[in-house]
Amino acid sequence: MDESTYTDIMLRAAQVFEMIAALILMAGLVLAFALAARSLRSNGDGKQAYQVLRQSFGGVLLLGLEVLVAGDLIRTVAVEPTLENVAVLGLIVLIRTFLSFSLEIEIEGVPPWRRGLVSGATVIKNAARDAGGQ
Repeated sequence: MDESTYTDIMLRAAQVFEMIAALILMAGLVLAFALAARSLRSNGDGKQAYQVLRQSFGGVLLLGLEVLVAGDLIRTVAVEPTLENVAVLGLIVLIRTFLSFSLEIEIEGVPPWRRGLVSGATVIKNAARDAGGQ
């Protein structure tokens, strides 16, 4: 396999990852709204439905960011691994990591280093509450 064929294949692979990420985001948005509507119908509580929407779409955003990072890795490392491209990749990963970290705090409501302080009973109680079992 010559170098141009390999580069074309890797570029296509990166594009596939980007398309998958876009599909995840679009399908996730629809799913998040469906879950929020279901929560609103079952509980009649707009605030709870909003929380369900934020949490479910936040999880989708995290997944989409992870898939986009994989596409960026393929594009940078496999296609053109110059020092400049690797530095740009590092910056992109740093920014996306910060976004992921911020989203996780927003979704979980607690920073990662404090998650151990949330007991299993609290997690179960919150899950039951969120499911409408009160």
